[in-house]
Amino acid sequence: MARKRLLIAITLAETGGAQSYVAQLLPALTERYDVVVAAHGPGPLAEAARDAGARYVPLRHVRRPVGPRDLLGLAELVRLFRRERPDLVHLNSSKVGALGRIAARLARVPACVFTVHGWSFSPHTGAAESRYRALERALSPLAWTICVSNDARADAPWLDGHAVVIPNAVDVAATRVARPNGGTPTIVTVGRLVLPKDFRTLADAFRALAPGSFRALVVGDGPQRSYLTAIDGVELLGERDDVPALLAASDVFVLSSLSEAMPISILEAMAAGLPVVATAVGGIPEVVVDGETGFLVPAEDTGALTDALARLVADPDLRRRLGAAGRRRAEELFDVPRFRRDHVSLYERLLAP
Repeated sequence: MARKRLLIAITLAETGGAQSYVAQLLPALTERYDVVVAAHGPGPLAEAARDAGARYVPLRHVRRPVGPRDLLGLAELVRLFRRERPDLVHLNSSKVGALGRIAARLARVPACVFTVHGWSFSPHTGAAESRYRALERALSPLAWTICVSNDARADAPWLDGHAVVIPNAVDVAATRVARPNGGTPTIVTVGRLVLPKDFRTLADAFRALAPGSFRALVVGDGPQRSYLTAIDGVELLGERDDVPALLAASDVFVLSSLSEAMPISILEAMAAGLPVVATAVGGIPEVVVDGETGFLVPAEDTGALTDALARLVADPDLRRRLGAAGRRRAEELFDVPRFRRDHVSLYERLLAP
């Protein structure tokens, strides 16, 4: 009996949380389905797809910016779906989520799923937020929605019964536990240097810490890089493919975002046994337990962020205790086997006659 065909589409193949989510899923999916992965641009997702035994299809016209090219992107997705004839399409990220839901309906795909890695309206305010909310509400009947946090689910009350919450995950057993060298404490952060990550507030916190008391590694690139230049002890590493090794050589992880769904970077840091300092936004409080696995601070609060980092920089025993608790929490709640089972269970429900 022929295997069902599953097509996973994502806007870009670059390094990022949504791409890591897809890469974590693929090994379990290729065991059961004929899997096709489609994305635009260069990046590690293409290699991850091929390594897992999936076929990779590059997209030409699906891009992140909103503009006239979106009509070409929509037509491209309709053609792709009609050519591949998937039994189920799984869409990831906002742009391909919007275009793909319409394309799946036009191409008469039997089942469609959209994972919210962060609502398109979350970074906006005022009229822009209202427009994006209205768009998401209008598109929601076209697919089942996977929310990666309860907070994301609560932000969309219109979803009714066509939504499930499946938290993100990491392969805890495969993650190297941090073994710092015992010298100057190293703070690490990982992410695209763009809004809504708010590296400006993080840069101010680094400047406020006692000079020489810490070393900071900033992994990622983007327009907010300028905020972090010329700060004593801060190293800008750009895009890296050795993040697990960098986490394993660090003492503290920090993320200063204005909005998040459920950052995989935090899960990776917890799996590595690092205490986490993060803003209490989106799904982060569902992951980081304040005072137990790290510290939660208000967004854009330089003083609170500085104080939390200073406590951990000054106290190696506190770092070890919170880091160990974080790894245990990752093992219990955010490990890969549960994540894969929940997705396959949803697919099987939607693919049933």
